[in-house]
Amino acid sequence: MAAALDEVDLKLIAELKADGRASMRALAERVHISRAGCYTRVERLHRDGVITGYAAVTDPRRLGQGLAAFVYLKVTQNSWRTVSADLKHIPEIEHGGLVSGDNDLILFVRTRDADSLRDLVFERLQAMPDVLSTHTVLVFDEL
Repeated sequence: MAAALDEVDLKLIAELKADGRASMRALAERVHISRAGCYTRVERLHRDGVITGYAAVTDPRRLGQGLAAFVYLKVTQNSWRTVSADLKHIPEIEHGGLVSGDNDLILFVRTRDADSLRDLVFERLQAMPDVLSTHTVLVFDEL
């Protein structure tokens, strides 16, 4: 169920998305509310599950993950839960989702290079017992 958010909550969320390390004082100044009000609102957003965590934004190339791709998977009937659980243990998978259409799952992956991507797709994903087929689309540039 969606939380009831007002304009100030949305501004706070936008500021925290832009800079998750901002102090309560800085946030309050940017959103034009008191520091106490800011603290109370951010705590409520955490408690209500609107804000679920904070993360460092990194440059994949500097981390040695210069190649990105979408990998579409077709899996056997009713096996998506099992396959999804197994996929959570593969570090190259940055994001995945159950999708509609011709495929069952879509994965956004990052690897070091083409050889690493080939290993991921052919040796690990296609070797999974419930994976029927894969389709890989390279990402040339990210928006």
